[in-house]
Amino acid sequence: MPNTKSAKKRLKQSLSRRTRNRSTRAALKTQTRKVREALASGNVEQAATEFKLAAKKIDQATSKGVLHGNAAARVKSRLSAAIKAGKQKSPAAPA
Repeated sequence: MPNTKSAKKRLKQSLSRRTRNRSTRAALKTQTRKVREALASGNVEQAATEFKLAAKKIDQATSKGVLHGNAAARVKSRLSAAIKAGKQKSPAAPA
């Protein structure tokens, strides 16, 4: 338990930031999961639209300091590569 007044304030600040960061991170994970599920089901168009939302959430989390810039770039790159691979695979299948 904090003893000084400044330590008590720091505890309050860290708890409020923790809840904000957790909600941001959870929303981020949910959005990336939606992209991956759309790819797994073979729906590339839906995955592309979900990716736009995911990229926006990733950028917002990065600007808030929840996610490191390099980690954000890595996640966006992997998702876009998966979508690109899905697009290349999908037109060949029906024909």
